[in-house]
Amino acid sequence: PSAVREICERVLLDELGCKDYFEDNAKEWIINIGNAIKSEVKSLNIPRYKVIVQVTIGQMKDQGVSVASRCLWDITFDNYTAVNFTNASLWANVMVFGVYTD
Repeated sequence: PSAVREICERVLLDELGCKDYFEDNAKEWIINIGNAIKSEVKSLNIPRYKVIVQVTIGQMKDQGVSVASRCLWDITFDNYTAVNFTNASLWANVMVFGVYTD
């Protein structure tokens, strides 16, 4: 998970570091971030794992946000990492799941 976390942190900073929230662009940012993270995680060549990336972006407006996920999986093999990012106008959350497949 530490290598995946580093990928997520870097991609989020590269994509959102100096951007202001604009609702019309958020969907494109989510797709670009998700695809970039998934591609880089797959390049780690971790065999027999399916990679699932969930990206959420919202506007900073004096609110609290909780992002949660539930999965049915094998705790022996499956794993995940979650990374949060904020700047003056937006917040983002990325969750990457690695699910072992036979």
